[in-house]
Amino acid sequence: MAEAHAAVAFSFTVTPDGVNVNLNHEAIKAVWDSGILSWKKRIGRMKNNFHNGVYPASPISLVFTLTLILALVLGGYDPSYGCISYIQAHIPLLGVGSTSMCLYVSCVLFSTLLWVVVILAIQYTLRFLLTYHKWIYEVRGPISLRTKIWMGLVRVFGGRNPLLNSYQGSLPKLFVPPLDGTLSRYLRSVRALLDDEKYSRMEKLGQEFRNGIGTKLQRYLLLKSWWSANYVSDWWEQYVYLRGRSPIMINSNFYGIDAVLEKPTGVQVSRAANIIYAILQYRREVDREELKPILLNKAIPLCSAQYERQFNTTRIPGLETDTLVHHKDSNHVAVYHRGRYFKVYIRHKGRLLKPIQIESMLQKIVDDNTEPSYGEEHLAALTAGERVNWAKARKEFFTKGKNKASLDAIEKAAFCVTLDEESHGFNQNDPTSLDRFGQAMLHGKGCDRWFDKSFTLVVCANGHIGFNAEHSWADAPIMAHMWEYAISDEVHYAGYTAEGKCDGDADPNTPNPIRLEWDISEQANAVIENSLQMARQLISDVDLHVRMFKDYGKGFIKKCKVSPDAFIQMALQLTYHRSTNKFCLTYESSMTRLFREGRTETVRSCTVDSCAFVRAMDDKNNTNAGRIKLLMNAAEVHQQAYRECMTGLGIDRHLFCLYVVSKYLGVDSPFLAEVLSEPWRLSTSQTPHQQTDKLDLKKFPDRICGGGGFGPVADDGYGVSYVVAGEDTIFFHISSKKSCPLTNSQKFGIELRKSLLDMQKLFVKED
Repeated sequence: MAEAHAAVAFSFTVTPDGVNVNLNHEAIKAVWDSGILSWKKRIGRMKNNFHNGVYPASPISLVFTLTLILALVLGGYDPSYGCISYIQAHIPLLGVGSTSMCLYVSCVLFSTLLWVVVILAIQYTLRFLLTYHKWIYEVRGPISLRTKIWMGLVRVFGGRNPLLNSYQGSLPKLFVPPLDGTLSRYLRSVRALLDDEKYSRMEKLGQEFRNGIGTKLQRYLLLKSWWSANYVSDWWEQYVYLRGRSPIMINSNFYGIDAVLEKPTGVQVSRAANIIYAILQYRREVDREELKPILLNKAIPLCSAQYERQFNTTRIPGLETDTLVHHKDSNHVAVYHRGRYFKVYIRHKGRLLKPIQIESMLQKIVDDNTEPSYGEEHLAALTAGERVNWAKARKEFFTKGKNKASLDAIEKAAFCVTLDEESHGFNQNDPTSLDRFGQAMLHGKGCDRWFDKSFTLVVCANGHIGFNAEHSWADAPIMAHMWEYAISDEVHYAGYTAEGKCDGDADPNTPNPIRLEWDISEQANAVIENSLQMARQLISDVDLHVRMFKDYGKGFIKKCKVSPDAFIQMALQLTYHRSTNKFCLTYESSMTRLFREGRTETVRSCTVDSCAFVRAMDDKNNTNAGRIKLLMNAAEVHQQAYRECMTGLGIDRHLFCLYVVSKYLGVDSPFLAEVLSEPWRLSTSQTPHQQTDKLDLKKFPDRICGGGGFGPVADDGYGVSYVVAGEDTIFFHISSKKSCPLTNSQKFGIELRKSLLDMQKLFVKED
């Protein structure tokens, strides 16, 4: 069924009568179309780069400036105050032409120079305006006159119709916070977790660090911040992700699931085709920068740097460190089905294939009854095991012949697709149905997702979908943005027939999928099987529970006049304390994309104030009014910490970078060593929702996406991801390890529901 066609553009033979040349016109046309497409993309990138370089001005403003200056000069008025005459007199080449020509050229040069100066002034003004962050502290309160004026200026200088990367040059750099402030905030964050003796000891360590090596490390870090675009992001990517030698499956990669209350079709290949097409449309918008940048309050831009590597990107294993390899373009996706790999083209004759054409190719793959070649079925287990073993195997077995060509087809694909043989989704009669759905997306069988790929789209046998994403190239909000876009466009623009098939007319000229060929030796297969055994051990230890909480959602929490995120964080603190009878260091991820190339920062959610609220909840001598007051106070303290993290005043990234500098200098710091070794027994993250205007949950409430999650961070802790999916729905993804007798994700979920209901009762008067 699936076959490879080797297209040769021309061939020739030498005969007694001369040289015979045979042209393959179809191949020549394919080469021509490929070249045209490549040049179109280059020209498009050049136009975008120029547009972004002059933004918030527009290229047409140059024409306007030139016309205005020339009109004034010809009208007898010199707007340049002698600059045009100076240009005429001091540029030798201008003296060659006529007087009128010299005048015109001088006007053009002056106009262009004036235009560039004005643009730079506007850009630097906008960058200066974006360094103001007081607005974020006034989101839920009265807005000061200063902030109102600032917001008006941002709207004026922010320009119109920005491209995805138009604001990149105007975003401020992430600054290095003062060392004293970071140490003070750190000590405040651990006060609730330490008794007086331990806290005094930590205070002493912090003071010794401040008066000793800390000041020197701070100076080096300041130097790096002046030189680099972001003093954190490159080290964070390198040391937290790429230098990790443990398996990235479960430990690093994260996942997302479908809208669980409905699916547009139960036909696997049709759903896959429409989603692939929608994702490719999204990729085209990213490539052309037509995707609108995210603007807070419709004015304040977030950094868009992470979108660049969303497609055509693969993590390549190394002995000491991995590398991220990104290709400018890719004309195919790699598809895995029943242990076999296929190369599926997404363009034909220079045009993006339609969903009906993609469906036709995927159907051929599903109908193919051939068996996997030796070692092929479990090949992806290499990406699930230890990185060093995979690096050695890749170098030894996959650098030549068929194996190299087939591996290249996977690694250079736009993304990977897995057509699962199992069905998953939400079944209200089966409380574990969402658990299995989440587990399938987090790890699958350990050999049916290419964990090194930027992301793998997974399509279940019954039509439900999900994804598994590698973490080093970007954070979850970037994948969530694409996911929301694809799920929305799949229904609005692609559509299905009454039978659940892709809409449109079949094309007999659709190219066939190409079966990838492998020559895997027994020695290579032994390495693959060892990686698979390791993957299965990791999978067997994962305790994942996905809970849909429908008792209330964002609507009720807002009526309580509490931030939904802070409310949920307090519920998590209450749940953990009730489950373990103690408090723990808690990690909540926040973004720093108000700065150029910003990624994440850590909000330390366990505070003195949150602990006071938790104790009051189970104190029979306390009143509901007292508990509400403590909740409000704890929520405000939490939101203050969140705002500080967003505006560059976080704790953990600063201390992390100081630690990296200390290692480069070869010095040890007992304070930094202790801080960075503290375990995060409760690691949490909120999945962003409705980043586009495409998802109308008021009109289509059943299209709420179930969010996603990640594996446990600590051996004896929990990983909790949540998405406030609607006015009355919250999804929780809770992970832990089965090998730990102290944790149980199902019980934690049950206790979490009880905590949320108990907190609801604080605000609901009983009849």
